[in-house]
Amino acid sequence: MLGFISKKAVIRGVVSRGAVIYGPTEISEGCFVDDAVIGYPTRGRLMYVLEKSSDATEALDEVSLGAYLGPRCIVRSGCIIYEEVMMEDSVELGHGVLIRSGSVVRSGSRIGSFTQLDGKVLIGKNVNIQSNVYLPHLTKILDDAFLGPGVTMTNDLYPVASSLKGPTIGAKAIIGSRAVILPGVNIGEGAVVGAGSVVTRDVKPYTVVYGVPAREVYSREEYDRRKAMYELKEG
Repeated sequence: MLGFISKKAVIRGVVSRGAVIYGPTEISEGCFVDDAVIGYPTRGRLMYVLEKSSDATEALDEVSLGAYLGPRCIVRSGCIIYEEVMMEDSVELGHGVLIRSGSVVRSGSRIGSFTQLDGKVLIGKNVNIQSNVYLPHLTKILDDAFLGPGVTMTNDLYPVASSLKGPTIGAKAIIGSRAVILPGVNIGEGAVVGAGSVVTRDVKPYTVVYGVPAREVYSREEYDRRKAMYELKEG
């Protein structure tokens, strides 16, 4: 991969020779960026490039508004981070993560390989997102939440509609592998969604739901008790 670093970029961390850094992107101290693209312009700016220039790299650099990576971030190979993305300190990305313009990832969060933040998405502090998760425009994931592999959020109840409503995942909530969360659904603080569930309505804080459609089965307290018993038995 042929790298490129904009003359407008501010690089204080370690950047691979294969990285592509557009516009006034700022990469803070202690960061490591592998062969990734950072500061990629939005569609509107890209269309302007196609109309005005024959040199794609220079044109993309000219129109990019850049992105921001806080201290000690890790961005692995294959990631694409669009312009106007803000990553706070100690954020870690797996391989092939896509983050669209306007997204914010707060400090200490980890995002697994091939996950997509497909629009303006808010990720809180210390969130743990596993691989192959899809988060559409207007999704909010609050502090300390966990999303298992293959989780899918949706934001369009009647595709293709003009009104979009992203789901909200409360602080300390746990979403099991391959669960599907429908548009506008609020998962309460500390709630647990079982693997493979389809959540069609709001989930109360500190409750456990599973099934298709998901239904409440017991409390988070009971979940934690069962977890402790399982770990004691396995240990």
